[in-house]
Amino acid sequence: MDPRSRTAGEAQTRWPQAMRLAGLMHKEFLQILRDPSSIAIAFLMPVVLLVIFGYGVSLDAKGIPIALVIEQPGAEASAFAGALGNSEYFVTTTVRTMEEARQAMVEGRADAIVHLRSDFARQLRRPGGAPIQVLLNGVDANRARVVSGYIAGAWQTWLISQAAASGVAVTVPVAVEERVWFNSELRSRDFLVPGLVAIITTLIGSLLTAMVVAREWERGTMEALLVTPVHIREILLGKLVPYFALGMGGMAVTVGVGVLLLGVPLRGSLLVLAAVAAVFLLVALGVGLLISVATKNQFVAGQIAILTSFLPAFMLSGFIFNIASAPLPIQWLTRIVAARYFVSILHTVFMAGDIWAVILPNLLVLAAMGTIFLTLARLKSRKHLE
Repeated sequence: MDPRSRTAGEAQTRWPQAMRLAGLMHKEFLQILRDPSSIAIAFLMPVVLLVIFGYGVSLDAKGIPIALVIEQPGAEASAFAGALGNSEYFVTTTVRTMEEARQAMVEGRADAIVHLRSDFARQLRRPGGAPIQVLLNGVDANRARVVSGYIAGAWQTWLISQAAASGVAVTVPVAVEERVWFNSELRSRDFLVPGLVAIITTLIGSLLTAMVVAREWERGTMEALLVTPVHIREILLGKLVPYFALGMGGMAVTVGVGVLLLGVPLRGSLLVLAAVAAVFLLVALGVGLLISVATKNQFVAGQIAILTSFLPAFMLSGFIFNIASAPLPIQWLTRIVAARYFVSILHTVFMAGDIWAVILPNLLVLAAMGTIFLTLARLKSRKHLE
């Protein structure tokens, strides 16, 4: 056969395929535009979640209510009370008796009680110092530990300042000079917002894609597609591309609002962030598509997507809870959660920069997961009615 004829024949074959694929993508884009829920999930929901987690949810321990009991007021006791009250971490309320303080803690009006006994001033001048009693609300164990550390730090700082004012040297066996890397202001917002990128991308990729094929079966339009010359891979690709664009758009909105409005630092490359997000989005799309071709029911597909994608991404990705502090079986379970690897990359790119020793291994795992899920979705798809 003449090579020119073969080339012309291949071009004639590829042209109808390209036209069919363009038509399918156009149809899916129109479907997205006519469905307000898809637009809301992709562009409105990121803004709502960012406002909630950026302004409403905070892991910072500031403004801690403390009930302060001073049995015998004096200059030293008043100075220590003033040091606690002037700190941004505490909001102190002075009460007369321990019974009032205990009642305040029981009713939730105080997270801690600081008790200065009647001999506080006298004991303070002795070599052993003056002990103070601290009672903590231990319902939230992590918060109780933080409050305990803050009070101990405030106590030590006050002792050093009092000694300096009196011209007495205070011997401290260990001098600690703290320096916080990557998040020097210790703002929980800088930790939460990057993780939201993974949560929002999971929702867009898995939840919306999980219903695209199922919707075709429910509406009876899949049968019409199956009798056309369209190949099954063209159907799948025609549905993936629009939602890929939608997911990248939602990711861009999330990053833009987080950086420009909430002031979250982005120390890494925007190009690296976009590339990693694209790989993770393919994983989410593969999961959603596999669910969609397997269920053929929108309600069931949505429930499965939430249980297998959104909840693991929220609970087991390191978005809020530290994976290293979880029991060992849970740590192993998180290894099958794709969002875990994406959250690790996001925290690195946002707060540390392009650290390839962290980015590359996680990116390779995401690429492998995306290949597996997209391949399974393709193998599960058949161009027949059963």
